[in-house]
Amino acid sequence: MRIFSTVRIPMPFSPRAATVVAALAASSAIVPAVAHGASIDDDRSVVAGSTPTWAAPAAKVGAADESAVRHIQVALSLRDLAGAERLVKGVSTPGSPQRGQYLTNEQFTARFGPTEDTVARVQDWLKRNGVSVTGISANRHFVDAEATTKTLEGTFGTKISAYRTEVGGRPRTLTSPESPITVPRVLRSVISAVIGLDDSSQVLRPQHTTPHETAAQQHCARWWGEQNNTDVPQKYPSGYQSNSLCGYSPASLRAMYGLDTGNSGSGTTVGIVGAYNSDTIVNDTNQAAAQFGMPPLKAGQYTTVLPSGGYTDQQECGADGWNGEQTLDVQASHAVAPDANLRYYAAKTCANGGLYDAANRAVTDNAVDVISFSWGSATGERDLPQSVRDQFNSIALQAGIQGQSITVSTGDAGTNAGVAGAPTVQFPASSPWLTAVGGTSVGLNQQNKPVLVTGWENSGNTLSGNQWAPQQDADGPFAGGAGGGSSALYGPPDWQNGVVPASLSHGHRALPDVAALADSYTGFLVGRTTQGKFDLLSYGGTSLASPIVAGLAANAQQIRGSRGGLLTPTLYAMKSGIKDVTPVRAGVFTPAMHALAGVAVPGGTGDYLVDFDADPQKKLHTAAGWDTVTGLGSPEPGFVTALAGK
Repeated sequence: MRIFSTVRIPMPFSPRAATVVAALAASSAIVPAVAHGASIDDDRSVVAGSTPTWAAPAAKVGAADESAVRHIQVALSLRDLAGAERLVKGVSTPGSPQRGQYLTNEQFTARFGPTEDTVARVQDWLKRNGVSVTGISANRHFVDAEATTKTLEGTFGTKISAYRTEVGGRPRTLTSPESPITVPRVLRSVISAVIGLDDSSQVLRPQHTTPHETAAQQHCARWWGEQNNTDVPQKYPSGYQSNSLCGYSPASLRAMYGLDTGNSGSGTTVGIVGAYNSDTIVNDTNQAAAQFGMPPLKAGQYTTVLPSGGYTDQQECGADGWNGEQTLDVQASHAVAPDANLRYYAAKTCANGGLYDAANRAVTDNAVDVISFSWGSATGERDLPQSVRDQFNSIALQAGIQGQSITVSTGDAGTNAGVAGAPTVQFPASSPWLTAVGGTSVGLNQQNKPVLVTGWENSGNTLSGNQWAPQQDADGPFAGGAGGGSSALYGPPDWQNGVVPASLSHGHRALPDVAALADSYTGFLVGRTTQGKFDLLSYGGTSLASPIVAGLAANAQQIRGSRGGLLTPTLYAMKSGIKDVTPVRAGVFTPAMHALAGVAVPGGTGDYLVDFDADPQKKLHTAAGWDTVTGLGSPEPGFVTALAGK
């Protein structure tokens, strides 16, 4: 990989912790011996949870190409997983004696990572089976390898076949093992997953809306109510119906969260993980900044970590959408924390664990303080195999123990029932070791003061005669909204106890944790070059909300002077700085409905009205206290100081 300049911030580490690390570093995972003359392949053990739910027999359409070369990652287990979970809570929880005693990557690997001897045993086994080992991650979490499909089938004791499914509402053919994979029993305790044998990573998608240019004869509003089409019925009282906003500027976004010139993220580094790489990102960001009168990127402020060997699967993954995601994330983070360094980690593909590899690199480099993931499983948390989810949770645990904060989008399809067939939350947002960010709709007046802040759960209406008729698409009137609800896979984190009502958590991890601007009808202006032309377009989605919160966390670190680690224990303990978001009866007129993955809306121009926080799926809406759209609520003036603990 090509690495540019890096800012590394030394983190505190106690002498007592150093003693423990040194002692544990001398130990190694116990791998049972093999009887003389026997092969370790003679006795095998199943890796449970190694097939995705969409790989059902009825969906099988044929065998995979046996000659195709597949890149895989053999994931190795952490030692003392329970100890790692206890430690991340200790170093992140306000008032804990361990608070702020973060480990470096080397210290984490010595204490919790697989040993060098374990890695060597796994490498030897792979090579004996004809699998080429191409690399080892810095934390020894992944053994990268490749081989033909036929060789991998023999190595892992399964048959790989093709299955028909849907990703983001579109039909796709993906491959997967027909049955759970097996590995030698003597290695089962250290091999926890094999990523890349199935195509489940391709269900990971960016979480932003596709921008539309408004019809010329129907003007967008520069601020709430600046333009209001009075030729259509006024469903809402005066001041609560507006034309769709043109998109907020960086100055308006900063005002939205009460940021002053001192809140700049100075001395911090924000990491962004995505797939592929935009060639025009720096020029686009600086051209947009010039038009808004905001500071451009300084020399060396933005750096990239790019994969070796170029990119693959551009068409299957929708590379242009990922480039738009990268541009949105960079410009939103830069607006909120203009002096923070930005480092982009690019995956070579959205498939075969590419995003997990990039995320792991962002953690093992330990060069960034806050990381934003603006992507998630398009069809719900169960469509990634359990063993794969476990690997991502291990990466997130290491980040928290190193003091790195991770924010992640909750998705843009509400309950996801329209794409998954039943309500489900997304992964990695449902992981207990990340901060899940939901969405709001926000109306600011000309002075950048809030007229309304409410939850992002939109309902669409079409003008019929002289009345607004609710749209009746495949998902009814639902026109996009933040993901939320309760996980079916993870129990409730300690910090949610006593805060999240049992009627909403159902005894599980509930999300989101917090929310920020996400509604594209009140969105953020992003400058981007497509087909050689630079334009400013309004973007939205929880892909916008996640980098906003990441930028706010960088500003808090600037005040605190040290990393924040896992943010959720602090967020749930805060007594100020978070606005409790409740329903507001309001809406916007728009000549074009905005497209989101997995959301059905009318195409073409027309007369449409979008209702805010309307609970169109009868499942998600804001309410007093914690709710399934905005979690604890939305940052307000004072949030950064409160998050910093000052």
